[in-house]
Amino acid sequence: MSNKKDKAGVWTVLGPGLLVAATGIGAGDLATASFTGSILGTAVLWAAVLGAFLKYVITEGLARWQLATGDTLLEGLVRRIGRPVGWFFLPYLVIWSFFVASSLMSACGVTFHALFPVFEDPVHGKVVFGALSSLVGLGLVLLGGYELFEKVMRVCIGVMFVTVLVTAGLLWPGTGEVVKGLLVPAIPDLSGQGLGWTVALMGGIGGTFTVLCYGYWIREEGRSGPGFLKTCRIDLATGYAVTALFGVAMVIIGSTVELEGRGATLLIRLSDQLVEPLGPIGKWLFLIGAAGAVFSSLLGVWQAVPYLFADTWSLLHEDGKATPSAAIDTRSPTYRGYLFALAIVPMAGLFWRFQEIQKLYAIVGATFIPFLALALLVLNGRTEWVGEQYRNRPATVIALVATLAFFAWIAWRRFAG
Repeated sequence: MSNKKDKAGVWTVLGPGLLVAATGIGAGDLATASFTGSILGTAVLWAAVLGAFLKYVITEGLARWQLATGDTLLEGLVRRIGRPVGWFFLPYLVIWSFFVASSLMSACGVTFHALFPVFEDPVHGKVVFGALSSLVGLGLVLLGGYELFEKVMRVCIGVMFVTVLVTAGLLWPGTGEVVKGLLVPAIPDLSGQGLGWTVALMGGIGGTFTVLCYGYWIREEGRSGPGFLKTCRIDLATGYAVTALFGVAMVIIGSTVELEGRGATLLIRLSDQLVEPLGPIGKWLFLIGAAGAVFSSLLGVWQAVPYLFADTWSLLHEDGKATPSAAIDTRSPTYRGYLFALAIVPMAGLFWRFQEIQKLYAIVGATFIPFLALALLVLNGRTEWVGEQYRNRPATVIALVATLAFFAWIAWRRFAG
């Protein structure tokens, strides 16, 4: 056992799962949950929990593959299926990176301008604070690596957890109503909007591409070999429980007001409407939690997505398929080059109207989960690859097929819309 594990204690067990939770909860997720609550009320609380569970199934399968084989999921796909998988994934990753980075900068810009309204023009404030957030995230990743990233994320997670849950508690609609919303699946039929918003809530909670980052974070923690599977399951169960709690809390908060808008702007309007039931302190409390959510999401993407690029690039340029897997060197030109590109190039999006970029980002992200579920069905279904003990069991196959079908439906709805 490494010295890091001796010192970190509980955080070493729970850390990577909570990092996935914090990275996957961005402004879009919070806005979707609060908007759904505003439209449908607490009747759809169950959907937030089910959405988090489906993401747990995906990420547990990813961890099980990596611990059984020593390869990340990307390494497994390229080496077992073929290099065309990597050549398909690389441009997909680049496109997603631009959209999500632009969206995160914009969300940080809007939220921090609401907290610190030093500019008369809100568009100017969004641009300045969005660019500063990106550069701060870049500096933290470059200066401290994974260990500093962990420490900063702990603070962001704590701020998110306390402020959002306290706000939901202050607006508590009643224990009976909440229990009914959690245990009795229902979709209110409001002019045909009920099903669409329930699906959006389930699909929006917990991230998309960012689930792949979990494999690199557990590698940083030194988890290798099947003996760590129980640890990863506890870790992920905790992380996605936090994700579900945030989804539930945001639906409760949204159910108390009437909202219009989307994205980070919607969160600002929500904070304004919280003044009446909670007073000015309630507004600022919520804004602080929202800031923690959007900045932790940005920081998580800045730290982990360059892993995906560097890993794929290395796989496409290695001599043979049997090259031993190794930790990504975060000082390498490939990792740092992509980090700089991620933090700087998408700043161009701060000057654009953001509705279309957010729509394209949602489409690209939603179409990825079905591919991921299919990959896990194939890779973890082969006994000769993962061993009999760690191959998919019937219950896991059913859950993955259900996840595949559900997110394929979401992707279709978004394309069709």
